Amino acid sequence: MAKAFGIVTSTPRRVKVAGLQDYRSAGAISMFGRYRVIDFPISNLTNSGIDNIQVYIGGKYPRSLVDHLGTGRQYNINSKKGRLQLLYCEEDTRNAVYNTDVANYLANKDYLDRMDAEYVVITPCYMIFKEDYSVLLQQHIDSGADVTMLYHKVNNARDHFLNCRVLTVDENQKVTSLAINHANKQVQNIFMDTYVMKSELFLELVQKTADYSSTFSMSQMLESGLGETDLDIRGVQHKGYFAAIADLDAYYEANMELLDQKITKNLFTADWPFYTTTTDACPTKLLAESSVKRSVIADGCEVAGDVENCVIGRGVKIGKGAFVKNSIILSYCEIGPDVHVENEIVDVWTKIRRTKELVSPAGKVGFVRKSDLL
Repeated sequence: MAKAFGIVTSTPRRVKVAGLQDYRSAGAISMFGRYRVIDFPISNLTNSGIDNIQVYIGGKYPRSLVDHLGTGRQYNINSKKGRLQLLYCEEDTRNAVYNTDVANYLANKDYLDRMDAEYVVITPCYMIFKEDYSVLLQQHIDSGADVTMLYHKVNNARDHFLNCRVLTVDENQKVTSLAINHANKQVQNIFMDTYVMKSELFLELVQKTADYSSTFSMSQMLESGLGETDLDIRGVQHKGYFAAIADLDAYYEANMELLDQKITKNLFTADWPFYTTTTDACPTKLLAESSVKRSVIADGCEVAGDVENCVIGRGVKIGKGAFVKNSIILSYCEIGPDVHVENEIVDVWTKIRRTKELVSPAGKVGFVRKSDLL
């Protein structure tokens, strides 16, 4: 495989997971009980043989993400030749319009200049999918393209992926347009915010974008230049599971989808592990009076009530007579005895004891704040 380094971008301005993102960046959001969203892009890179990775960290609450990433040892990075670099974004607090990926790259240009890999693979922190970048890189090289963009074809774009970009390709897979999803078509190619290109071209595009507009992201620059540039930009279609955690509903739906074993087996395979930070905890204890149906329960939990169609994080306690359905309960929460929780996302360290019924209408998920007492 040609030598490449990886970049995991910070959260774009258009992504807002209301409630959860009030306390953490999108990459640090818990996923499927035991992972963080950022575990998926980093694992894709390391499984592909890319051991030099830059993670761009922005937003007001970087602590959770930094604490989770640590030195990156959990991602099976070869410590002799690889490194996980955490690079902070110099964000403008007066006007968020200046907080672009290009501004982040320029603020850390010294680190980019020191990368000696011929190619760069850029991938987002808020999307979940499985991709072998060694194969994608070879496809890019064989095609002779200047830039390769990864996309996923969906048939529900009118009411999903509204904060994402869509692209069109011609019969030769050349990208002919790139724009925000305006929900005007059901079938769309969702751009997965993933690029492959030569490092030299990447640095040229960063500077060119900055010279063109201080508020433009790289995708906006490419969008505005399609048809007017000499760059050969190709698309490659991704196959398999794909989710964009771009808002709260998308987060809920992605977790609920993964309760389907057919979908789970497509994403989680023995030959492609997704790494995360592990904790030493006792196995989950299911008491005799409990009932668990179609749910995922992480380690360290104690369940005495009924759980149905739920994702339960680490260290959660569910009391006797409690009923939890169609919900995501994040780590270290407590659901008291005889409490009914349904269609809710409950953030970490929350205790629901006195409020005996917390039920949101089907199709309209509710949210309970971090460390709240109900």
